[in-house]
Amino acid sequence: MHKLEFFFDCSSPWTYLAFESLQGLIARHPDLVVDYKPFLVGGVFNTVNPSVYNNRENPVIPKQKYAKKDLQDWADYVGIKIGQPSVFPVNSVKAMRGAFVAIEEGCLVSYARKVFSRYWGDLADISQDAEMEKIVAEVGMDKEAFFAKINDPVYKDMLKATTAEVIERGGFGSPTMFLDSGDMYFGNDRFPLIEAKLSR
Repeated sequence: MHKLEFFFDCSSPWTYLAFESLQGLIARHPDLVVDYKPFLVGGVFNTVNPSVYNNRENPVIPKQKYAKKDLQDWADYVGIKIGQPSVFPVNSVKAMRGAFVAIEEGCLVSYARKVFSRYWGDLADISQDAEMEKIVAEVGMDKEAFFAKINDPVYKDMLKATTAEVIERGGFGSPTMFLDSGDMYFGNDRFPLIEAKLSR
C-alpha cells in the first residue's frame, strides 16, 4: 500500500488539472490511498513565496503568453474546460473550509470537482454564498449544517493547520503532494514521476 497526501486549493487552475489527473492515477493504482488536504495557497504565498505577486504585477510578457497556451494545452489533454474568471485571484476560504465538511460527508471528490468546474469552467465567483449554496445542493449536503461548520472556529483552525503544515514540510504552492510521507512533488505534471515510483 502507498499513501499520497494531496494538498490543494481550488483557486488554482493547475491544481484543477492535477485533481483530475489524480483520479486517473487512483483508478490505475487501487492500492494507492489518497489523503486530501485542503489549504490556502494565498497563505503559503504570503509566507514563503511572495514572488508570485511580483510576477503578477510585473509579468514577463512572452512567458505570460506561453503560460496561457500551456494551460489550455493541458486542459485539452486532461479533458476539462479552463477559462479566465473575471474574479482572479478568488477568495477560496469558504470553499476550502467546506472541503473538510465534504471529507466528513464522504463526498470530497464530487464536491471539489464541482468547485473547480464552477470557478474555472463556468467562471462563477465561488467566494459568494449563493454559488457555494448551489454546489452544496448539487452534491447533496445540508446547506444549513455546511455554512454553520465553515463558520465554526474548529474548521477555520483545520484550514490554518494544513496551510501551516504544507509550509513546514517545504511546500510553496498548489498542488503539493507527498508520496509515502517524505517524497514531495509539486505541480500537475509530476504524475508520471509518481506513477513510476508506484510501479517499481
